[in-house]
Amino acid sequence: MAHETILVVDDEQDILELLTYNLEREGYKVIAVGSGEAAAAAADKADLVVLDLMLPGIDGIELCKRLKSREDTAEIPIIMLTAKSEDSDVITGLEVGADDYVTKPFSPKVLIARIRRQLRQKQSRTLPVKDEPVITLHNITIDTARHIVKSEGFALDLSVTEFSILEFLARNPGWVFSRSQIIGVVKGEDYPVTERSVDVQILGLRKKLKDKGKYIETVRGVGYRMKESS
Repeated sequence: MAHETILVVDDEQDILELLTYNLEREGYKVIAVGSGEAAAAAADKADLVVLDLMLPGIDGIELCKRLKSREDTAEIPIIMLTAKSEDSDVITGLEVGADDYVTKPFSPKVLIARIRRQLRQKQSRTLPVKDEPVITLHNITIDTARHIVKSEGFALDLSVTEFSILEFLARNPGWVFSRSQIIGVVKGEDYPVTERSVDVQILGLRKKLKDKGKYIETVRGVGYRMKESS
């Protein structure tokens, strides 16, 4: 279940109500406003902004530019809502820092998928990164250069995805990661899978690790972590 706050900016009340309903149903908190001025005041409370380009007062392009220039909002993803005829505005919006766009009329499911993708990217940019070529933990050795995993000295036959998940968790022992974070880091923004697929990969990985699989811990309601010590 999502917990992030989405700022929705549109001067059409029916669109605000539609997006608020669908986003709250997915577990997001929603701040819905009808003007650029109100959005500028509320943006620092949001994790992502859904922004209509055609607004009274401060329009979407100008608001996007302002938010990306502010220190407290520069890293917040912005998804623009635009009519199909506004190609030049889309280009301008992307040039001033918008992260994605969706054309009207739009499917709420498509927009929510775009929101999830942007939030995964945002999360992955804040995760700790280490560069050791060989990782050893719980007598499991992960050679990232040669793409080899050994447990108790015996090589394991892992898929590319299983290897990537194991490497990521082992690089950050003790850290808890959501399924969406794991997808974002392991496969990037264009990996077309559901969060349930991560559970399947973890299950397969645990089986191949045998008794070592217990070190990949499930944190109920959150995700997974690699245990720090035996």
